[in-house]
Amino acid sequence: MDKKWWKESVVYQIYPRSFCDSNGDGIGDLGGIISKLDYLEELGVDVLWLCPIYKSPNDDNGYDISDYRDIMDEFGTLDDFDELLAKAHEHHLKIMLDLVVNHTSDEHKWFMESRSSEDNSYRNYYIWEKGKDGNPPNNWDSNFSGSAWEYDENTDMYYLHLFSKKQPDLNWRNEKVREEVYDLMKWWLDKGIDGFRMDVINMISKVKGYPDGKPIPGSKYGDRLPFVMNGPHVHEYLQEMNHRVLSKYDVMTVGEAPCTSVEDAKKYTGFERDELNMVFTFEHMDVDSDNGFKWTDKKPDLPELKKVLSKWQIGLDGVGWNSLYMNNHDQPRMVSRFGNDGKYWKESAKMLAVCLHMLQGTPYIYQGEEIGMKNITLHSIEECNDIEEINAYKEYTSDGRISQEDMMRYINRKGRDNARTPMQWDDTVNAGFTSGTPWFIVNPNYKEINVAKQEKDPDSILNFYKQLIRLRKEYPIIVYGSYKLLYPEHKTAFVYERVLENKKLLVACNFSEEELELEVPAEFVQNSAKLLISNYPEAGISEKMSLRPYEARVYRMAK
Repeated sequence: MDKKWWKESVVYQIYPRSFCDSNGDGIGDLGGIISKLDYLEELGVDVLWLCPIYKSPNDDNGYDISDYRDIMDEFGTLDDFDELLAKAHEHHLKIMLDLVVNHTSDEHKWFMESRSSEDNSYRNYYIWEKGKDGNPPNNWDSNFSGSAWEYDENTDMYYLHLFSKKQPDLNWRNEKVREEVYDLMKWWLDKGIDGFRMDVINMISKVKGYPDGKPIPGSKYGDRLPFVMNGPHVHEYLQEMNHRVLSKYDVMTVGEAPCTSVEDAKKYTGFERDELNMVFTFEHMDVDSDNGFKWTDKKPDLPELKKVLSKWQIGLDGVGWNSLYMNNHDQPRMVSRFGNDGKYWKESAKMLAVCLHMLQGTPYIYQGEEIGMKNITLHSIEECNDIEEINAYKEYTSDGRISQEDMMRYINRKGRDNARTPMQWDDTVNAGFTSGTPWFIVNPNYKEINVAKQEKDPDSILNFYKQLIRLRKEYPIIVYGSYKLLYPEHKTAFVYERVLENKKLLVACNFSEEELELEVPAEFVQNSAKLLISNYPEAGISEKMSLRPYEARVYRMAK
């Protein structure tokens, strides 16, 4: 066992805009986070990951950065950040910042200089190309719909933006760009932060020549993915970053890495590779896609989910490290997506937490997950805030591929706005998030689902999360044990073992509202395995286990 603090930690992700507003302007801020440090310490988490807090015009809610060394006006000041960092450390909480360096805002001084003329010293900080016969340099699509290229009449050239046109991609081939990134990383690390979550970090190296992508069915654009994901120099850049910066500090790193296989992840996270501690895989987030297409209301397929998670559990065991999540700021609420947010809301929220937290890897809790926050119902595109949703709605409804009614249904199931409704603290106006007018819609269910109510209820989802987190700190097998899947083809049961030396765990989860019966491995019965945690009372062990709707049980056996 190569013990590391970041393997043993539980991370709590904060979306600052929606977490807590301290000054009544309707926008969450650093003061709001400071005011909730007692709550977060009591929850038992170890690391707070803050989504971007840097200066930004907010085209993509902070992922378009105009100054990496300053704080967004709505969130506070650098002095406020210094106070948050100091007080978090007093509460035994580490701070991990978002590092967004695949792109900047088009309002960053580097880009404003870069676009001013072809001979400007910042020109090569970004990716500029001549058009072809009045068209963009190639047919690549953007992550946020439309072309990945934007024409700039000032120099009669196009710049690459894999996301919004206000998020131009940095040119990592330019050594000066890499130096700038390393300098800003050191600036924050020297302040005392404890790590970085690196936004789309596997997209920083693009294939030279920018060839056309394979045509996308039903679209005028081509597929950019083979040319921008896990590119030719990405490992070289990350090893350089590690050598020059990360290796000098005792910090935690996790890279957002869409379109990454287990083999890729072994390179990014391999214990001998000197790159990153872990990556976020997206494969399990596609089990309810339609051949990779996000906008659908298809239900997740449990055998496929088990297959994907098991592949990553086994593939990285002893080689690299997993990150464990089922929702975040870019994904809908997990109880609405993978559970049952109606009749079995409480049971399924607890079951999903058990299923995830008992796997090998570092668990990430997204704000509100610990109280079972649900998706919101938006009634029209005018109510939406997220740029991805709005652009997709325009693209797919304007050409008749998807009806407006269907598209709104898909957005309510899969859209990012589901994760961005304000945190539900209590049953007062605006869920206790703000005394002003909230920047985004508060989910109307806040009177039933809120922190204050659950703190008083010993059987609440919140108190169940506290229990789960305590178990992780008490039993090393939960962190370091190897993984073995049972019943791989079962349509509604997710059952697996964890093994460490002479100890074993049995984790059994029912992903349906139907009761089901399973045979328990004989050794657990013979050795009178003890129940560690369950979301139902009276959960004894026997040769045949009857799991109630959305039930979860964990048994521990010490030989």
